Amino acid sequence: MSGEQKAKAKMEQAKGKTKEAAGRTVGNERMAAEGRAEKAKGDARQAKEKTKDVFKS
Repeated sequence: MSGEQKAKAKMEQAKGKTKEAAGRTVGNERMAAEGRAEKAKGDARQAKEKTKDVFKS
């Protein structure tokens, strides 16, 4: 997994998790949903990079 893409995936996951928690705390379902979407995007990016690594070997 390229270092830059791995870092980007982790950053998206962390940002999404934080945003989701903040949305839940203040009762803002839209913010929580946006956080879940960002986290899912980070998860997808990480899975894509891991798949690329498997086929490189």
